[in-house]
Amino acid sequence: QVQLVESGGGLVQAGGSLRLSCAASGRTFSTYAMGWFRQAPGKEREFVGVVYWSDGSTAYAESVKGRFTISRDNAKNTVYLQMNSLKPEDTAVYYCALRRYAHSDYNYWGQGTQVTVSS
Repeated sequence: QVQLVESGGGLVQAGGSLRLSCAASGRTFSTYAMGWFRQAPGKEREFVGVVYWSDGSTAYAESVKGRFTISRDNAKNTVYLQMNSLKPEDTAVYYCALRRYAHSDYNYWGQGTQVTVSS
């Protein structure tokens, strides 16, 4: 099993920044990718970005490209989501998730952390 714990959410004004963390524990030895997702009230969960474990490459949703950056600390089994130039539409619960294999879906999810951006 894998446990994922997000932290770092909060209230920030538009234009501000936040850094979310996702700490992984348990059987993390087999990881293909770790992704960030978000879900705003009344909306479906959407993809934010992903980091691929083999080479550290990243990919982002168009809505956050250029503003959000994913990084990782292998020694700490932690992934970060640096969010800059935040907009009110970024308000959501943010989740991290772990994907074990290229052919699998995201197998493990954190509990989420609330990000609220005020205008």
